[in-house]
Amino acid sequence: MNQKYVLSLTVRDRPGVLVRVAGLFARRAYNIESLSVAQTEVPGISRTTFVVTGDESSIEQVEKQLQKIINVLKVINHSEAKYVDRELMLIKVAVTSLDERTELRQIAADFRAKIVDVHQNALIFELTGDEGKVEAFIEQMRPFGIIELIRTGKVALTRSAEDPKVKKSVLAAKAA
Repeated sequence: MNQKYVLSLTVRDRPGVLVRVAGLFARRAYNIESLSVAQTEVPGISRTTFVVTGDESSIEQVEKQLQKIINVLKVINHSEAKYVDRELMLIKVAVTSLDERTELRQIAADFRAKIVDVHQNALIFELTGDEGKVEAFIEQMRPFGIIELIRTGKVALTRSAEDPKVKKSVLAAKAA
């Protein structure tokens, strides 16, 4: 049965690494639903988070193949433990009256969205949250008229208590 998987890769910042990783997904006919790449706390190391849909055995095979790619340091399948994930969205919404502007501000406050740009005919909101929160905010904005929308890919971290590697490193740090 196909389900969504969130995979994070820790990679060296080298030209072509992302192309090789994305190519692996393409060869296995997986659509990358979400992709996010950024530097980590370690200079020269980046973290890439992919959201893909597939069956468990195929994803396990992809994980093994990812670990063989030069410059891929670590592969984490977040479905194996509890994790925290977030997306960032910017959304421009039409405003036609003062009442609408007031209503939009109230909805934004309910979702803890920030207004990052104000124009006579539109407001731009910034929202951070999990996929459900982002989707719910979009649905609240639809009746007003969404002019533009952009979302980042999902980013995820395994909860510390769930990650045995973190437990070991925390214990080692405390012992030192």
